[in-house]
Amino acid sequence: MLNDKMIESLNTQINKEMYSAYLYMAMSAYSTYIGLKGFANWFMVQYQEEMVHAMKIYDYINGQGGQVKLMVIEQPLTEFESPLDMFEKTLVHEKFITKSINELVDLAIAEKDHATNIFLQWYVTEQIEEEGNDNEIIAKLKLVGGEGNGLLMLDKELAMRVFTPPAAKEVQA
Repeated sequence: MLNDKMIESLNTQINKEMYSAYLYMAMSAYSTYIGLKGFANWFMVQYQEEMVHAMKIYDYINGQGGQVKLMVIEQPLTEFESPLDMFEKTLVHEKFITKSINELVDLAIAEKDHATNIFLQWYVTEQIEEEGNDNEIIAKLKLVGGEGNGLLMLDKELAMRVFTPPAAKEVQA
């Protein structure tokens, strides 16, 4: 059973995951606006993944008898200097989320909430992947100079990303 402190912290994390989704939807919209539909696709897949992350916590709180309390979602940025700027902001944001997940793990340990600690390990692993993906794309953008044929080739590569919904068992707490 979750205590009030853990429920409040998990509800805050839902808000952060929802903001992440909103941010990536804004980046997708901006990418479409500037004609980079592959980038738009990549960010839309990211949006879908963040929604899964939020719903996984939502289901966990409900499954543990806690009350989900939704909060106002802050407006994300809507304009960016370049594709590189978007991915650098993405990496900064993912590092913020990693820190937040680590703080939740620390809280679960402090509260001796072993079930929540185990639940959160999926997010710890997920954040390693998130930051790795961002670093890889940033390196490619720097390599091609963020323009010309290299940018168009990267746009084509990012267009290939497909959202794969997690198996029902993975989503359930």
